[in-house]
Amino acid sequence: MTEMSEWRKRISADPAVHHGDPCIAGSRIPVSVIVGSIADGDSVEQILKSYPQLKREDVQAALHYAAAAVNRFDVVPIVK
Repeated sequence: MTEMSEWRKRISADPAVHHGDPCIAGSRIPVSVIVGSIADGDSVEQILKSYPQLKREDVQAALHYAAAAVNRFDVVPIVK
């Protein structure tokens, strides 16, 4: 398996866990929380400190997941 697809094993979406939201596999930490933290300016190190059960690869997997999700839609730019 290539490194590009390894991240997929780190993400799960189970209806019985966190309302079926995509989470880091084996945890209840939603991908959206990780991506939102990065967007708010938190470093990977800060996220790992806040969620010690995570590994750096989990944070990277969350970002890969978000990128793949965005690529599935035609995103209309926000015009002010």
